[in-house]
Amino acid sequence: MIRILEPRLANQIAAGEVVERPASVVKEAVENSLDAGATRIEIDVEAGGTRLIRIRDDGAGIVGEDLTLALARHATSKIDSIEDLEAVQSLGFRGEALASIASVSRLTLTSNTSETSAQGQQAFCEGRDMAVSVKPTPHPRGTTLEVRDLFYNTPARRKFLRTEKTEFGHLHEVVKSQALSRPEVTFVLRHNGKQTLLLNEAGSDMEQRRRVASICGVDFAEHTVVVERQAGPMHLWGWVAEPTFSRGQADLQYFFVNGRVIRDKLVSHAIRQAYRDVLFHGRHPAFVLFLELDPAGIDVNVHPTKHEIRFRDSRGVHDFLFGTLSRALADVRPGQNAPATLSMHGDEGAFQRGMHLASGGSPIPSGSIAQVLLSGGAVSHSDFASSEQVSRWRQVSTGEAAQPDITQAPSEIPPLGFAVAQLHGIYILAENQHGLILVDMHAAHERITYERLKQAREGGGITRQPLLVPLTMAVSNREAAIAAEQSEELASLGVLIEATGEESVICRELPAALKDADAEALVRDVLSDLLEFGTSDRIASSLDELLSTLACHTSVRANRRLTLPEMNALLRDMEETERSGQCNHGRPTWVQVGMSELDKLFHRGR
Repeated sequence: MIRILEPRLANQIAAGEVVERPASVVKEAVENSLDAGATRIEIDVEAGGTRLIRIRDDGAGIVGEDLTLALARHATSKIDSIEDLEAVQSLGFRGEALASIASVSRLTLTSNTSETSAQGQQAFCEGRDMAVSVKPTPHPRGTTLEVRDLFYNTPARRKFLRTEKTEFGHLHEVVKSQALSRPEVTFVLRHNGKQTLLLNEAGSDMEQRRRVASICGVDFAEHTVVVERQAGPMHLWGWVAEPTFSRGQADLQYFFVNGRVIRDKLVSHAIRQAYRDVLFHGRHPAFVLFLELDPAGIDVNVHPTKHEIRFRDSRGVHDFLFGTLSRALADVRPGQNAPATLSMHGDEGAFQRGMHLASGGSPIPSGSIAQVLLSGGAVSHSDFASSEQVSRWRQVSTGEAAQPDITQAPSEIPPLGFAVAQLHGIYILAENQHGLILVDMHAAHERITYERLKQAREGGGITRQPLLVPLTMAVSNREAAIAAEQSEELASLGVLIEATGEESVICRELPAALKDADAEALVRDVLSDLLEFGTSDRIASSLDELLSTLACHTSVRANRRLTLPEMNALLRDMEETERSGQCNHGRPTWVQVGMSELDKLFHRGR
């Protein structure tokens, strides 16, 4: 027999979607405070939030006659029509959070909209019967939400909670992410009467940077690249960590869309793709990024907790994020004061890869390497040895370039200084104005070679090679449709695919350099990416892997003795090459040991 659920049970079912743990309560309540225009939010919790959660703000408040309605399901002041829902600008909008929380706790809501504290009103609601009682209570302007005994009437839910320390850790993380999203708001967090977090209002850029450092750590703040770019309606700004500051897990990743904390597969894919060339295997990037765009360009009504959103132009957002971040990471070179600033305002031309060329801006010749590589042939060491870089090294090794003097003016000393010795045929020791530079010569040369090979590929285009036997594949109707829709773009990447039916495609050509690859696996991966993200980097990634292997085999090897001029030529190339801080596998290519660190080793100055 079908029957309508009683309101209390319906609210408890809704609470299962919205209120997962104490941290969920804090998230919903803080978002309401921010929507109310609060400039100060104080959060007190006990027992990890299971015994008590009290959140006080100085926002606009709720008028007394609306307190009962505020605790009703689907009651909100933030949207009024379908047009409002299609362009949501507030953090909350469903109007079910307070009702859901009240159904599984003992909730008290006190608020005042005037400057006179005597005009405050208080509503109390207990999950047992959901009846709301209201009485006058003195309260300053703003709202206080008090939630006691969370899940007291749903013991099965309470059993799923973790230890007090774990639950408070989740709650603490929610407060940190909200504090990052609103630097103009003061946040105070206390646990069991002890203050654990105090973040004062951050107005200036320096104060915002201090807030990021206090939340994400000083090391993160000291190893970040400042990113800012405007392109049409999209504006991206924030901080991304240098590749050398990577993490063993994805625990330092904050992404906000119009001030809302989100977790999105498309965003994660774009960021991973930007770090693909520079991150060590198994490591994760760290970032605090803010994306601002027209609210009508996103759909926030796709998940009960509002953590996930849907972009209307997912392909455009993906390309915008990838292009901005890859350019920012590529522009970090030795000698740039970290964090380097990237400020692009619609200059699409500056985002083309390979704009900055190694060795004084001279591109690699389009002769031996480029032509052989793009035709899918093998490249021998003699091919590489004929490049202008080795020629340049031979010139300096004959003594044409004299060993510079480190005592010259600091402004005239290059970022990586001047070589003084070679250690075990592996490391170059150089001296700059800050102290000692150590360079892994093979890793550094590998990156230089790799970047130059990529420039050669981009300059000469991708050569396609017909398959001896065209590959016919059975696919889903969605994959066949996307193959037909994106056929021109795939052809530009060197893959010629035709849809031969509603559930079949035929691959006739592949990039010549990938003639030995698993064609079927490659095509299936590409189609899968196109369906999920609207774009695919599988082909470029496969080509880059080939170039990376080639660069590794044609770079200077360990135990090869270099002259001082040769070492200095390598240092200068590093200073001019994109992504030269890491080798092709993500390992660092150089480190700086400052004079203060050296003094500590020998107890100088004590």
